[in-house]
Amino acid sequence: MWWPFAVCIAIGYLVGSIPVGLLIGRVARGIDIRDFGSGKTGFTNVVRTVGARWGVVALIGDLAKGAAPVVIARVVSDDPFVAMAAGLATAIGHDWPIFAGFKGGRGVAASYGVILAMNPIVGLALLPLGLAIIGITRIVSLMSIVMAPLVAIVFSVLAALDLQPWAYAIYAIAAAVLIIVLHWENVQRLIAGTEPRFGEGGSHREGAQAP
Repeated sequence: MWWPFAVCIAIGYLVGSIPVGLLIGRVARGIDIRDFGSGKTGFTNVVRTVGARWGVVALIGDLAKGAAPVVIARVVSDDPFVAMAAGLATAIGHDWPIFAGFKGGRGVAASYGVILAMNPIVGLALLPLGLAIIGITRIVSLMSIVMAPLVAIVFSVLAALDLQPWAYAIYAIAAAVLIIVLHWENVQRLIAGTEPRFGEGGSHREGAQAP
């Protein structure tokens, strides 16, 4: 049936489009967070521009909006491809939100929320490695660029071993591609050695409207 896909894709995109970081910027400082730092609405830029406590709120919000559509999809249908479609729609909604002029984040926390809903054991098992990368390098983008394809590889191996649906592996691969593409400027700065470390780089963006 087509309707579970249509319903869950719509729910995923609309939930993903909730601009948690943008709302936090408005509430906490009365600013458009996209005018500062990286210009994105995710956890890292919230920490840079508003502070760590609000960053935690943004992280929890983005994780929840990533997981919720997948949980709903599982209630609507037992087809794992419906959950996959909901997860992808959520990531796309976060990256290009209809409620925020299609200018959102890079989808890392929202995509991780999807992963936790699909396979919480793997998601939690890989968390220490991601935290270790941040702890050692203090570069969040490096963690994102490394962990996204690693999750895709692990999910693909599990699918090949019939331990979870291929639909979840397809999601992880697509999400990894999206994350790396949206981090391409970060990749270039990492190569050049100019990528800001965690908490740095929260200044007003050139050409952005003054607060």
